[in-house]
Amino acid sequence: SARVSKMHITLGQTGLLPLFKHAMFSSTMVSRGKPFPDLFLHAATTMGFAPADSIVIEDSVAGTQAGIAAGMRVFSYHADPFSDPNGLAAAGGILFDDMRELAGLVPIH
Repeated sequence: SARVSKMHITLGQTGLLPLFKHAMFSSTMVSRGKPFPDLFLHAATTMGFAPADSIVIEDSVAGTQAGIAAGMRVFSYHADPFSDPNGLAAAGGILFDDMRELAGLVPIH
C-alpha cells in the first residue's frame, strides 16, 4: 500500500530495488485500497497473471482480506509482535512466522 517513493527508499536501502523496479504497485494506483482487492488485481493484470496463479505475501488483516477477495493464495507473516495471527487466520491467510520458511511454502512450478 505504500507510495512508490517510499518503496524506492526501503528497497534501495536493502539493495533489492533492481529486482522489483519493474513491479512496484501502490494503493495510489487504484481507487480503493485494502481490504478491497483492487490493488492485487491491478498488479496481476499489469504483470499478465491470472489471480488464481498469483500469490500474496501479507502482514496485515486488511491485506490478507484483499488477497483472498482477489482470488489469490495469501501467505500471512505474523512474527511482528504487533501482528494479529488470529485475525490473519480468520481472514484466510496461510500463517508463517519465519521468512526462511516462505520458500518451502510457496509452490513453484
